[in-house]
Amino acid sequence: MTKKTRWYKRFFPFLREVRSDIKKVTWPSKNEIYSTTIVVIIATIFFGFYLYFMDLIFSYVIKQIESILS
Repeated sequence: MTKKTRWYKRFFPFLREVRSDIKKVTWPSKNEIYSTTIVVIIATIFFGFYLYFMDLIFSYVIKQIESILS
C-alpha cells in the first residue's frame, strides 16, 4: 500500500502540468469568436421567441379544454 502525498506537495507539480497543457491549447481567432458569438445571440433570440409563442399556443389550448370540460 502506497502512502498518499499531502496536497501541498502535489500542488506545484500540478500547476506546472497545467501551464504546459495551456501552452498546447489552440485558441480561436478573433473572427471565430465574433462569428460564434453572433450565432449564439441569434439562436438565443430565435428560441426565446419560439418558446414564447409555443407557451401562448399551449395556454390558449389549455384554456379552451378547460372551458369545454367545465
